[in-house]
Amino acid sequence: MRFGIFIFYIIVVFQTLFYSSPAIAQNNVIDEVIWVVGDEAILKSDVEMARIEGQSRGQRWEGDPYCTIPEQLAIQKLFLHQAAIDSIDVTESEIFQSVDQQINYLIQNIGSKEKMEEYFGKTSTQIREQLYDVIRNEKLVTEVRKQLVSNIKVTPAQMRRFFKDMPEDSIPFVPTKVEVQILVQNPIISQEEIDRVKNELREYTDRINSGESKFSTLAIFYSEDKGTAQRGGETGLIGRIEVVPEFANVAFNLTDTKTVSKIVETEYGFHIIQLVEKRGDKVNVRHILRKPRVSDEEIEKSVHFMDSVADELRRNLYTFEECAPYISQDKDTRNNYGIMVNEEDGTSKFEMKDLPAEVAKVIANMNIGEISKPFVMIDKRGKEVVAIVKLKNKINGHRATMADDYQLLQDVVLEKLSSEKIENWIKEKQKTTYIHINDEWKNCEFKYSGWIK
Repeated sequence: MRFGIFIFYIIVVFQTLFYSSPAIAQNNVIDEVIWVVGDEAILKSDVEMARIEGQSRGQRWEGDPYCTIPEQLAIQKLFLHQAAIDSIDVTESEIFQSVDQQINYLIQNIGSKEKMEEYFGKTSTQIREQLYDVIRNEKLVTEVRKQLVSNIKVTPAQMRRFFKDMPEDSIPFVPTKVEVQILVQNPIISQEEIDRVKNELREYTDRINSGESKFSTLAIFYSEDKGTAQRGGETGLIGRIEVVPEFANVAFNLTDTKTVSKIVETEYGFHIIQLVEKRGDKVNVRHILRKPRVSDEEIEKSVHFMDSVADELRRNLYTFEECAPYISQDKDTRNNYGIMVNEEDGTSKFEMKDLPAEVAKVIANMNIGEISKPFVMIDKRGKEVVAIVKLKNKINGHRATMADDYQLLQDVVLEKLSSEKIENWIKEKQKTTYIHINDEWKNCEFKYSGWIK
């Protein structure tokens, strides 16, 4: 076993504003080591930063956060200590991928890379370095937890024993789930409308090239990709597989940060693109998206056509499954007999809240096997389409049963057994790991009593 060194106070090179709990003694030390677990130190600033970060996300702690947070950090140290003992590591590519995702998330929520740097008072490189350490530790903890519970298996006998004496109101409630088939028509967009959108983009390009306007400014005002418009059109660092091929083919071939691309057509609309930076096999680009509008007349034509299709389906002239490959223009469902697939779990079963709002509203009062009237909806690409749906199946909300919800109940039991295994491991690990807590931080009701020896 590796032991830590007694270090009681250190002065750190940065200053953080600290707040105090009634349980914590006051002092004038800028920062201090308050816990040592194995050979890992927990600083007072670690606790304070975790508290502030948690508050920003609306997190609430049971009891005094100055007791709960240090214990959570100490538990993480136990896992990290075990990772070192077992020589567990995670790949650089995994960490860098997560760092990139987190940086993109920060830029998206704060507004731009420059605003992010101003917000944190650090360069993007410094932020990346800090995120690298945080994410690496999170992944190491996850790997240790996985190894600890990897040999747990749940048998039917265990499940029966577990649920035999459980009060009915404690048995998981399974919400109503439905299976839906859909046929989609894309109303025709006139060439005049397409030309109008392209002319808009050409005008933006001319304004950028002449120096009259910045690409980022035009993106904020005119781009119809709401996710990137607020960031001046920036996508953040992306890989080829994260965008549609037509967009990637142009974005990844840009070499000059001052050049505006040709107009690019994708399933989302029409774009112009400008390179921000390249890093390895990823790029960060700005883009402006404009979407051609569908006329009311074309929508009405599609509604009339789909109304005829729905009538023929009700008359059993052909089945929904036969119709989907020939009628539907939704590439995600047309070759799957029109069956909608839940992206969360890859199954065809949806809770009502997980369906597109327009679909959920239409099927709310339908019976199994019933086919809807045509309705207009916005698809996931942001386009107006006309659809009809069939309620293929519906399982009403109910208390879980072994017969109907075996997998769900198995997951419940597995989670309980895994939690018990982890808790017992923490208690045993406390006994064999060097732990020191400053006296001022001992006056707490910890979840695990083994911290104080």
